[in-house]
Amino acid sequence: MPSALESPEGGEEDVLHYEEVEDGAVSPMDLSELLKEGTKESHDRAENTQFVKDFLKGRIKKELFKLATVALYFTYSALEEEMDHNKDNPVFAPLYFPVELHRREALAKDLKYFYGEEWKEKIQCSEATQQYVDRIHHVGQHEPELLVAHAYTRYMGDLSGGQVLKKVAQRALKLPSTEEGIKFYVFDNISNAQQFKQLYRARMNALDLDKNTKERIVEEANKAFRFNMQVFDELDKIGRSLAEEAQDGGFPVHDGKGDIRKCPYYADKLGTASPSCPFHAALGLARQPLVQLLLAACMAVAAGAAAWYIL
Repeated sequence: MPSALESPEGGEEDVLHYEEVEDGAVSPMDLSELLKEGTKESHDRAENTQFVKDFLKGRIKKELFKLATVALYFTYSALEEEMDHNKDNPVFAPLYFPVELHRREALAKDLKYFYGEEWKEKIQCSEATQQYVDRIHHVGQHEPELLVAHAYTRYMGDLSGGQVLKKVAQRALKLPSTEEGIKFYVFDNISNAQQFKQLYRARMNALDLDKNTKERIVEEANKAFRFNMQVFDELDKIGRSLAEEAQDGGFPVHDGKGDIRKCPYYADKLGTASPSCPFHAALGLARQPLVQLLLAACMAVAAGAAAWYIL
Protein backbone atom coordinates (compact mmCIF):
# COMPACT_ATOMS: atom_id res chain seq x y z
CA MET A 1 0.00 0.00 0.00
CA PRO A 2 1.05 3.63 -0.51
CA SER A 3 2.06 5.51 2.62
CA ALA A 4 0.05 8.70 2.97
CA LEU A 5 -3.35 9.11 4.57
CA GLU A 6 -6.26 9.60 2.22
CA SER A 7 -9.81 10.82 2.74
CA PRO A 8 -11.95 8.23 4.57
CA GLU A 9 -14.82 8.81 2.19
CA GLY A 10 -13.31 6.42 -0.30
CA GLY A 11 -12.71 6.55 -4.00
CA GLU A 12 -10.23 5.02 -6.36
CA GLU A 13 -7.30 6.49 -4.49
CA ASP A 14 -8.63 5.86 -1.03
CA VAL A 15 -6.55 2.77 -0.37
CA LEU A 16 -5.77 3.27 3.30
CA HIS A 17 -2.42 4.21 4.71
CA TYR A 18 -1.57 3.76 8.34
CA GLU A 19 1.69 5.35 9.34
CA GLU A 20 0.22 7.98 11.66
CA VAL A 21 -0.40 5.72 14.66
CA GLU A 22 1.97 4.73 17.46
CA ASP A 23 0.80 2.62 20.40
CA GLY A 24 2.92 4.58 22.83
CA ALA A 25 0.94 7.76 22.14
CA VAL A 26 -2.22 6.46 23.84
CA SER A 27 -3.54 8.34 26.88
CA PRO A 28 -5.81 6.85 29.58
CA MET A 29 -8.34 9.57 28.74
CA ASP A 30 -8.37 8.75 25.04
CA LEU A 31 -11.74 7.50 23.84
CA SER A 32 -10.23 4.25 22.58
CA GLU A 33 -8.82 3.48 26.03
CA LEU A 34 -12.02 4.49 27.80
CA LEU A 35 -13.98 2.16 25.52
CA LYS A 36 -11.52 -0.69 25.96
CA GLU A 37 -11.61 -0.46 29.76
CA GLY A 38 -15.26 0.54 30.03
CA THR A 39 -16.55 -2.39 27.97
CA LYS A 40 -14.20 -5.10 29.24
CA GLU A 41 -16.83 -6.71 31.45
CA SER A 42 -19.48 -6.59 28.72
CA HIS A 43 -17.02 -8.05 26.25
CA ASP A 44 -16.24 -10.96 28.57
CA ARG A 45 -19.94 -11.60 29.17
CA ALA A 46 -20.66 -11.62 25.44
CA GLU A 47 -17.85 -14.11 24.81
CA ASN A 48 -19.28 -16.38 27.50
CA THR A 49 -22.81 -16.60 26.14
CA GLN A 50 -23.71 -20.17 25.25
CA PHE A 51 -24.11 -19.32 21.57
CA VAL A 52 -20.60 -17.89 21.29
CA LYS A 53 -19.02 -20.68 23.35
CA ASP A 54 -20.67 -23.32 21.16
CA PHE A 55 -19.65 -21.44 18.04
CA LEU A 56 -16.00 -21.28 19.11
CA LYS A 57 -16.05 -25.02 19.74
CA GLY A 58 -17.36 -25.64 16.24
CA ARG A 59 -20.78 -26.70 17.49
CA ILE A 60 -22.76 -24.49 15.15
CA LYS A 61 -25.73 -25.74 13.19
CA LYS A 62 -25.97 -24.53 9.64
CA GLU A 63 -29.54 -23.33 10.07
CA LEU A 64 -28.52 -21.34 13.13
CA PHE A 65 -25.54 -19.84 11.30
CA LYS A 66 -27.92 -18.75 8.54
CA LEU A 67 -30.19 -17.06 11.09
CA ALA A 68 -27.19 -15.32 12.66
CA THR A 69 -26.25 -14.04 9.21
CA VAL A 70 -29.80 -12.70 8.80
CA ALA A 71 -29.50 -10.85 12.12
CA LEU A 72 -26.20 -9.34 11.03
CA TYR A 73 -27.70 -8.23 7.73
CA PHE A 74 -30.46 -6.23 9.41
CA THR A 75 -28.05 -4.83 12.00
CA TYR A 76 -25.48 -3.63 9.48
CA SER A 77 -28.14 -2.31 7.12
CA ALA A 78 -29.35 -0.03 9.92
CA LEU A 79 -25.87 0.93 11.07
CA GLU A 80 -24.56 1.74 7.62
CA GLU A 81 -27.70 3.64 6.68
CA GLU A 82 -27.21 5.92 9.69
CA MET A 83 -23.49 6.20 9.04
CA ASP A 84 -24.21 7.31 5.48
CA HIS A 85 -26.62 9.94 6.79
CA ASN A 86 -23.97 11.26 9.19
CA LYS A 87 -20.89 10.98 6.99
CA ASP A 88 -20.42 14.78 7.00
CA ASN A 89 -21.25 15.25 10.67
CA PRO A 90 -18.00 16.21 12.49
CA VAL A 91 -18.95 14.02 15.47
CA PHE A 92 -18.70 10.96 13.24
CA ALA A 93 -17.17 11.86 9.85
CA PRO A 94 -13.55 10.87 10.70
CA LEU A 95 -14.76 7.28 11.26
CA TYR A 96 -16.58 6.95 7.95
CA PHE A 97 -14.78 4.20 6.00
CA PRO A 98 -17.42 2.77 3.66
CA VAL A 99 -15.05 1.08 1.20
CA GLU A 100 -12.99 -0.55 3.91
CA LEU A 101 -15.62 -1.48 6.48
CA HIS A 102 -19.19 -1.62 5.20
CA ARG A 103 -20.59 -5.15 5.47
CA ARG A 104 -24.11 -4.95 4.05
CA GLU A 105 -23.19 -6.03 0.53
CA ALA A 106 -20.99 -8.86 1.77
CA LEU A 107 -23.85 -10.10 3.96
CA ALA A 108 -26.21 -9.94 0.98
CA LYS A 109 -23.83 -12.27 -0.90
CA ASP A 110 -23.79 -14.67 2.04
CA LEU A 111 -27.58 -14.70 2.23
CA LYS A 112 -27.83 -15.33 -1.50
CA TYR A 113 -25.49 -18.29 -1.07
CA PHE A 114 -27.55 -19.75 1.79
CA TYR A 115 -31.09 -18.90 0.65
CA GLY A 116 -30.82 -18.55 -3.12
CA GLU A 117 -31.80 -15.77 -5.50
CA GLU A 118 -35.04 -15.03 -3.66
CA TRP A 119 -33.30 -14.60 -0.30
CA LYS A 120 -34.96 -11.27 0.47
CA GLU A 121 -38.37 -12.94 0.51
CA LYS A 122 -37.14 -15.72 2.80
CA ILE A 123 -35.70 -13.72 5.69
CA GLN A 124 -37.21 -11.60 8.43
CA CYS A 125 -35.90 -9.51 11.29
CA SER A 126 -36.18 -11.25 14.65
CA GLU A 127 -37.52 -9.58 17.78
CA ALA A 128 -34.13 -9.16 19.46
CA THR A 129 -32.52 -7.91 16.26
CA GLN A 130 -35.34 -5.41 15.72
CA GLN A 131 -34.70 -3.88 19.13
CA TYR A 132 -31.03 -3.48 18.22
CA VAL A 133 -31.95 -1.97 14.84
CA ASP A 134 -34.41 0.46 16.44
CA ARG A 135 -31.75 1.69 18.84
CA ILE A 136 -29.25 2.26 16.02
CA HIS A 137 -31.79 4.30 14.07
CA HIS A 138 -32.66 6.35 17.15
CA VAL A 139 -29.00 7.11 17.77
CA GLY A 140 -28.29 8.00 14.15
CA GLN A 141 -31.23 10.38 13.98
CA HIS A 142 -31.08 11.97 17.44
CA GLU A 143 -27.64 11.38 18.99
CA PRO A 144 -25.21 10.81 16.11
CA GLU A 145 -22.16 11.11 18.34
CA LEU A 146 -23.21 7.78 19.87
CA LEU A 147 -22.86 6.06 16.50
CA VAL A 148 -19.18 5.88 17.41
CA ALA A 149 -20.07 3.30 20.07
CA HIS A 150 -21.98 1.05 17.67
CA ALA A 151 -19.37 1.29 14.91
CA TYR A 152 -16.57 0.56 17.37
CA THR A 153 -18.36 -2.43 18.89
CA ARG A 154 -19.16 -4.02 15.54
CA TYR A 155 -16.25 -3.29 13.21
CA MET A 156 -13.40 -3.61 15.68
CA GLY A 157 -14.87 -6.94 16.75
CA ASP A 158 -15.19 -8.07 13.14
CA LEU A 159 -11.52 -7.32 12.53
CA SER A 160 -10.49 -9.14 15.72
CA GLY A 161 -12.45 -12.12 17.03
CA GLY A 162 -14.53 -12.20 13.86
CA GLN A 163 -11.55 -13.59 11.99
CA VAL A 164 -11.45 -16.54 14.38
CA LEU A 165 -15.17 -17.17 13.86
CA LYS A 166 -14.63 -17.13 10.12
CA LYS A 167 -12.21 -20.06 10.29
CA VAL A 168 -14.40 -21.97 12.73
CA ALA A 169 -17.51 -21.56 10.57
CA GLN A 170 -15.71 -22.52 7.37
CA ARG A 171 -14.39 -25.71 8.93
CA ALA A 172 -17.45 -26.71 10.99
CA LEU A 173 -19.97 -26.09 8.22
CA LYS A 174 -17.70 -27.38 5.44
CA LEU A 175 -18.07 -24.15 3.50
CA PRO A 176 -16.19 -23.66 0.22
CA SER A 177 -12.55 -22.56 0.33
CA THR A 178 -13.61 -19.74 -2.01
CA GLU A 179 -15.30 -18.13 1.03
CA GLU A 180 -18.94 -18.36 -0.06
CA GLY A 181 -21.12 -18.00 2.98
CA ILE A 182 -18.49 -16.11 4.99
CA LYS A 183 -17.94 -13.00 2.85
CA PHE A 184 -19.01 -11.00 5.90
CA TYR A 185 -15.67 -11.75 7.52
CA VAL A 186 -13.59 -10.87 4.46
CA PHE A 187 -12.26 -7.29 4.29
CA ASP A 188 -10.83 -7.08 0.80
CA ASN A 189 -9.86 -3.41 1.12
CA ILE A 190 -7.89 -3.76 4.35
CA SER A 191 -4.46 -5.30 3.88
CA ASN A 192 -3.40 -5.18 7.53
CA ALA A 193 -6.15 -5.44 10.12
CA GLN A 194 -3.93 -4.54 13.07
CA GLN A 195 -2.68 -1.35 11.45
CA PHE A 196 -6.18 -0.39 10.38
CA LYS A 197 -7.47 -0.81 13.93
CA GLN A 198 -4.67 1.46 15.13
CA LEU A 199 -5.69 4.06 12.57
CA TYR A 200 -9.34 3.77 13.56
CA ARG A 201 -8.53 4.24 17.24
CA ALA A 202 -6.39 7.26 16.41
CA ARG A 203 -9.31 8.79 14.53
CA MET A 204 -11.56 8.11 17.52
CA ASN A 205 -9.12 9.75 19.89
CA ALA A 206 -8.93 12.83 17.67
CA LEU A 207 -12.68 13.47 17.82
CA ASP A 208 -13.49 16.75 19.54
CA LEU A 209 -15.53 15.37 22.45
CA ASP A 210 -15.93 16.52 26.02
CA LYS A 211 -15.69 14.18 29.02
CA ASN A 212 -19.45 13.79 29.34
CA THR A 213 -19.85 12.79 25.71
CA LYS A 214 -17.06 10.23 26.00
CA GLU A 215 -18.80 8.72 29.02
CA ARG A 216 -22.06 8.54 27.09
CA ILE A 217 -20.28 6.78 24.23
CA VAL A 218 -18.86 4.19 26.62
CA GLU A 219 -22.33 3.68 28.10
CA GLU A 220 -23.77 3.26 24.60
CA ALA A 221 -21.08 0.72 23.73
CA ASN A 222 -22.16 -1.34 26.72
CA LYS A 223 -25.73 -1.11 25.46
CA ALA A 224 -24.53 -2.36 22.08
CA PHE A 225 -22.95 -5.37 23.77
CA ARG A 226 -26.22 -6.05 25.59
CA PHE A 227 -28.15 -5.92 22.33
CA ASN A 228 -25.71 -8.40 20.84
CA MET A 229 -26.07 -10.69 23.84
CA GLN A 230 -29.85 -10.58 23.49
CA VAL A 231 -29.48 -11.68 19.87
CA PHE A 232 -27.10 -14.46 20.98
CA ASP A 233 -29.58 -15.64 23.62
CA GLU A 234 -32.38 -15.60 21.07
CA LEU A 235 -30.29 -17.69 18.67
CA ASP A 236 -29.39 -20.08 21.47
CA LYS A 237 -33.08 -20.66 22.24
CA ILE A 238 -33.79 -21.27 18.56
CA GLY A 239 -30.83 -23.62 18.38
CA ARG A 240 -32.19 -25.80 21.17
CA SER A 241 -35.39 -26.26 19.19
CA LEU A 242 -33.66 -27.22 15.96
CA ALA A 243 -33.08 -30.80 14.94
CA GLU A 244 -29.62 -32.05 15.80
CA GLU A 245 -27.19 -32.33 12.92
CA ALA A 246 -24.73 -35.19 12.59
CA GLN A 247 -21.07 -34.28 12.90
CA ASP A 248 -20.22 -35.87 9.56
CA GLY A 249 -22.13 -33.38 7.63
CA GLY A 250 -25.69 -33.33 7.19
CA PHE A 251 -28.10 -35.90 8.52
CA PRO A 252 -30.51 -34.27 10.98
CA VAL A 253 -32.64 -36.14 13.47
CA HIS A 254 -36.37 -36.07 12.83
CA ASP A 255 -38.58 -36.72 15.86
CA GLY A 256 -41.74 -37.23 13.86
CA LYS A 257 -43.59 -34.37 15.51
CA GLY A 258 -45.10 -31.27 14.00
CA ASP A 259 -46.65 -30.34 10.69
CA ILE A 260 -45.67 -32.73 7.87
CA ARG A 261 -45.61 -29.77 5.50
CA LYS A 262 -42.67 -28.39 7.47
CA CYS A 263 -40.56 -31.47 7.01
CA PRO A 264 -37.14 -30.04 5.99
CA TYR A 265 -36.70 -32.77 3.38
CA TYR A 266 -39.55 -31.39 1.31
CA ALA A 267 -39.42 -27.78 2.41
CA ASP A 268 -35.76 -27.40 1.53
CA LYS A 269 -35.28 -29.90 -1.27
CA LEU A 270 -38.57 -30.35 -3.06
CA GLY A 271 -40.25 -27.06 -2.21
CA THR A 272 -43.61 -28.78 -1.89
CA ALA A 273 -45.93 -29.81 0.92
CA SER A 274 -47.87 -32.57 -0.88
CA PRO A 275 -45.72 -35.71 -0.44
CA SER A 276 -45.53 -37.35 2.95
CA CYS A 277 -42.43 -36.96 5.04
CA PRO A 278 -40.23 -40.11 4.85
CA PHE A 279 -40.42 -40.45 8.61
CA HIS A 280 -44.19 -40.46 8.64
CA ALA A 281 -44.31 -42.96 5.76
CA ALA A 282 -42.10 -45.34 7.76
CA LEU A 283 -44.25 -44.77 10.85
CA GLY A 284 -47.38 -45.77 8.95
CA LEU A 285 -45.73 -48.95 7.69
CA ALA A 286 -44.61 -49.79 11.21
CA ARG A 287 -48.26 -50.00 12.30
CA GLN A 288 -48.78 -53.12 10.13
CA PRO A 289 -48.94 -56.34 12.30
CA LEU A 290 -46.30 -58.23 10.30
CA VAL A 291 -43.92 -55.32 10.46
CA GLN A 292 -44.52 -54.95 14.18
CA LEU A 293 -43.59 -58.62 14.66
CA LEU A 294 -40.35 -58.17 12.75
CA LEU A 295 -39.58 -55.02 14.68
CA ALA A 296 -40.07 -56.82 17.97
CA ALA A 297 -37.62 -59.53 16.89
CA CYS A 298 -35.01 -56.92 16.03
CA MET A 299 -35.61 -54.65 19.00
CA ALA A 300 -32.44 -55.68 20.80
CA VAL A 301 -30.24 -54.32 18.00
CA ALA A 302 -32.53 -51.52 16.89
CA ALA A 303 -33.20 -49.92 20.28
CA GLY A 304 -32.41 -46.25 20.27
CA ALA A 305 -32.11 -45.96 16.48
CA ALA A 306 -33.52 -42.74 14.99
CA ALA A 307 -35.26 -42.09 11.66
CA TRP A 308 -32.81 -40.19 9.49
CA TYR A 309 -33.34 -38.42 6.21
CA ILE A 310 -31.11 -36.48 3.86
CA LEU A 311 -31.31 -32.69 3.94
